[in-house]
Amino acid sequence: MPEFKPYPLELVYPEFDSSLTDLIIDLDYLRKKEIAVTCHPEIFRQLKHIFHTLESIGSARIEGNNTTIAEYIETRLEEAERSAPGIKEIVNMENAMTFIEHVINEIQIDQGFIREIHKRIVDGLPVSPNGEGDIHPGSYRQEEVSIARAIHLPPPPWDINKYMKELFDFIKSNDPPKYDLLKTAIAHHRFVWIHPFTNGNGRVVRMLTYAMLIKQGFRVNIGRIINPSAVFCSDRNQYYQYLSRADSGREEDVLEWCTYVLKGLKEEIEKVDRLADFSYLFHKILVPAIDYSEKRKFISGIDAHILKIAAEKQEVQASDLKNIFQGKLPQEISRQIKRLRETKMLYPVQENARKYILKFNNNYLLRGTMYAMDQEGLLPVSYE
Repeated sequence: MPEFKPYPLELVYPEFDSSLTDLIIDLDYLRKKEIAVTCHPEIFRQLKHIFHTLESIGSARIEGNNTTIAEYIETRLEEAERSAPGIKEIVNMENAMTFIEHVINEIQIDQGFIREIHKRIVDGLPVSPNGEGDIHPGSYRQEEVSIARAIHLPPPPWDINKYMKELFDFIKSNDPPKYDLLKTAIAHHRFVWIHPFTNGNGRVVRMLTYAMLIKQGFRVNIGRIINPSAVFCSDRNQYYQYLSRADSGREEDVLEWCTYVLKGLKEEIEKVDRLADFSYLFHKILVPAIDYSEKRKFISGIDAHILKIAAEKQEVQASDLKNIFQGKLPQEISRQIKRLRETKMLYPVQENARKYILKFNNNYLLRGTMYAMDQEGLLPVSYE
């Protein structure tokens, strides 16, 4: 029977020759590494938006949301009503990630921050037990709860403030930077151990992890994409097993949890960092995405030709397309560009500009982009 067994919140210290120490060193290198982003800033922005979606879907699926990537993408492409609970849950996650990126450099990660994240995560969702909302958004629970698949019983409600204060004091403690990543993994577990909210704890803690990684220097606004939920959602049973094992508070179990988290994080960062290389992005993602769309008759052959030129040049103008339209009047090129603008596949570099950028994150090319990313092993869960 589950029971509450408190243990002190403190750092653990891996052996110098352990695999965990190697992971910390490797991740610290990745954190400080200058990424040579060779794709256009607007192309990068679109990629980041896609990964916000993937992070949100992955986090929701850990909690039992069965919406597939393909199903969610269709709601975007068809501009469908997005208030269905399963879809709304994912939209909330996307909005929370955007909020974090906007404010994280100006605020502290503290109880006020985490309450605000919880409000955004559960906003407008049906409340438990049948929904993923919370009757008291942003407020700590007022009753005792148990955690599915865990032998640990979270602390009683009257102790939550005490343990949450301890957690945020731990996060803000002035330890050397070499402990940052260990603290992130330990804080993730401790938050779940406390289980401060009636519902939404898993989704909130993964947003906390995202915020901590940005705060620690993983620069998501200048070339890096991180999606920590990908570490956990590919095998959620394994995620719960490692969490449950760390509930013992024994140093060896906490070290094992930290190894699991940081190993997954390193693998995900190394995978996604490839997208900063435009040659890889062009040949492995964008061209296959355009081919996929042409093959399925979402776009015509002439559309595909224009879009490939736009993708390769990153900024395209009418004069770049003359070879496609030999013997045609300039007005024909303008008509083709106008049509691709209307279908949201090209958009001007700036208002009234005559240079255009490929757009692939909010039109039929998105299906092909997701398919190509799936083929490259970049999706946290299967596309279908």
